[in-house]
This record gives sequence, C-alpha cells and structure tokens, in this order.
Amino acid sequence: MTALSFISVCSEEELPPGERLFIEIDDKSIVLFNLAGDYYAIADVCTHDDGPLGEGEVDDHQIICPRHGARFDIPTGEVLALPAVQDVPVYPIRVVDGMIEIGIES
Repeated sequence: MTALSFISVCSEEELPPGERLFIEIDDKSIVLFNLAGDYYAIADVCTHDDGPLGEGEVDDHQIICPRHGARFDIPTGEVLALPAVQDVPVYPIRVVDGMIEIGIES
C-alpha cells in the first residue's frame, strides 16, 4: 500500500482564479489549476505522445492538448477526445492554512 505525502506548493493568493502553475515534484511534471476557486492538479504530459499538456487552452473544465487537440477533463483526468485514449494522471489537492498542497504517492 502506498502512502500519500502532501507537498506545499504555493499560497492561495499566488494562484488566482483562471491561472495555472507549473511544478516539478520527484521528476513529475505537474500543472496546478485554479478554476473558479477550485484547485486541480494533473500531469503535464499528454497521454497521446508524451508532449506537454499544461500550456493547452482551457475550455471550462477541459484542457486541449496544444499539439494534436486531445481533450481531457481537468478534475478527473478522463480523456474526452482523440487522438488520446488513456486518461491523464491527477493528483489530490488540499488547502492547509492558506497553502495549496499536492498529494504525491511515496
């Protein structure tokens, strides 16, 4: 059984609504989003071709891969449009004393 370690990445003030933050944790590229006051973290890697995903256009709660147009649901990581067929990893988020923390398996 793997345990989660929560790592503090920024304060809530540092990530206003509509913004995103790119993070490297344990060789994992992660993008953290603030979507209308809710925080989400997904892998910054498209499952179609391992290209960067985080710079893609955000449409409501979906992100569109800038390389080939695959779509993913940001809250769940679910793939929504080809050419990707595999979901993107998501990471749990919590806020403690105004600090946003990302859960990483340890």
